[in-house]
Amino acid sequence: MKIEGNLIDIFKKEIYPAAITINNNGIITSIDRIDKQLDIFISPGLIDAHVHIESSMLIPSEFAKLAVKCGTVATVSDPHEIANVIGKNGVEFMINNGKQTPLKFHFCAPSCVPATGFETSGASLSAQDIDSLFEKQPIVALGEMMNFPGVIYNIPVVIEKLNIARKWQKPIDGHIPGISGDELRKYISEGISTDHECFSLDEAIAKINLGMKIIIREGSSAKNFDALCPLIDTHPDMVMLCTDDSHPDDLINKGHIDKIIRMGLNKGLSIFNLLAASSLNTIQHYGLNVGCLRVGDNADFIVMDNIDTFHVTETYINGKPVYSSGRILFNTPKAVAVNNFAINTPISSNDIVVNAVVESSIRIIDATDGSLLTGTLIEKPLIVNKEAVSDISRDILKIVVVNRYSEISPCIGFIHGFGLKQGAIASTVAHDSHNIISIGVSDSDISNAINELIAHKGGITCNDGNKNFYTIPLPFAGLMSDESGEKLALQYNIMNNVVKELGCNLTSPFMTLSFMALLVIPSLKIGDKGLFDISAYSFQDLFV
Repeated sequence: MKIEGNLIDIFKKEIYPAAITINNNGIITSIDRIDKQLDIFISPGLIDAHVHIESSMLIPSEFAKLAVKCGTVATVSDPHEIANVIGKNGVEFMINNGKQTPLKFHFCAPSCVPATGFETSGASLSAQDIDSLFEKQPIVALGEMMNFPGVIYNIPVVIEKLNIARKWQKPIDGHIPGISGDELRKYISEGISTDHECFSLDEAIAKINLGMKIIIREGSSAKNFDALCPLIDTHPDMVMLCTDDSHPDDLINKGHIDKIIRMGLNKGLSIFNLLAASSLNTIQHYGLNVGCLRVGDNADFIVMDNIDTFHVTETYINGKPVYSSGRILFNTPKAVAVNNFAINTPISSNDIVVNAVVESSIRIIDATDGSLLTGTLIEKPLIVNKEAVSDISRDILKIVVVNRYSEISPCIGFIHGFGLKQGAIASTVAHDSHNIISIGVSDSDISNAINELIAHKGGITCNDGNKNFYTIPLPFAGLMSDESGEKLALQYNIMNNVVKELGCNLTSPFMTLSFMALLVIPSLKIGDKGLFDISAYSFQDLFV
């Protein structure tokens, strides 16, 4: 096979007309300059350096069909979402399902399952489980080490997991937002080599100066590209690109890593550095068997009709076209659902009543659009019949977490920033333990939303307060669907619009909701055991 186009050569840092010859094994055997005027461009295929496939709400085989349209040929994926629900069997499901596609899924062994001891997950991954995954599966790294206090203070079970990664000579991914000085140096000294949680350029440069590589993130909820993108040209060998979490509507409407490339081009960044950050740097760091448009490489590349808009018209993996002219060129078999959903008993509005403490204020989670970080507000609650209730006028709404793995009492808090004026929303996508989380304007609306998800054994839902429900079932671990990405995106868009009609002013309401239970991101969050502040590393009372 031979293909001709204007080659974007990230090694020579030039663009020139070339003929690329590929043998029957999908290997590039020659790249020859030609004297010809051509109207297409060829570049290395794109790689997402850190993505949780589960957050697309699609199983890997369906995620792949959206990703290849965007020029993605490979991912480095941490399946700790499904691992928190199902454990080692969940990781193996993701690996096996990913093998049903030509897209080159590369999986990490999740390092923090459960993410903390301050919430209840459906499963755990011991050091022995991680060792077994490295031994028996094609695992490329130890997944993000979110338990940075465990690293800093030498907690034995944490250090044991790091030692296993070192034993197998695998990279260790990091997760250490906002930490500096001696604590950061200690964390990095344990061999943790990447971080995707930087929120400022100064933070990122400090980590680079200590030898850490920065994965610049631009996802559906967390967006750090604008703050960090200068690194692509100032530190081109030390950066990679990722989405971390992307919902299906964003993949269809905005793109995947190609979206980040376009953002960089619009800022005047080097096309060569952008492509290296989305291919070569990731290949080298993780030791991936992915080609980068060199003789002897696998023929993993993309074709574009316009370099300025970075519009992908064809995607090739191992020399075979997998996407061309709007068509996906591969099929995948039907997958069998896996799940862990133990509770069956509906809750009542009486289960989430908060009896008021006279003259006391309450701690309120303060959510911000487009950020995983939250703050803490201290305010007097609205009291009705001696109960603290949602206060629509001040946007102080009740937030409830229900343990889906055992029948225990719900945990209740309050949150600011969602803006709902009517009804409730709920989800079993609630990082990282994926219990049921719900926000609403009344106890009955919240309990109805939670019961809808109990009936479906997982999903996302909203109601308008008049018993009108909009629900997307997620039968795979309560996280994913095997519907097509297009169908799921349509359903998700409809639901997002409904939630916004109910008053929510967030760009991505369900994505933001899912992170309100992520206890390892500062500062105030809520799990099934209570309000927790990672900055103080302790539970917090609702009433002050």
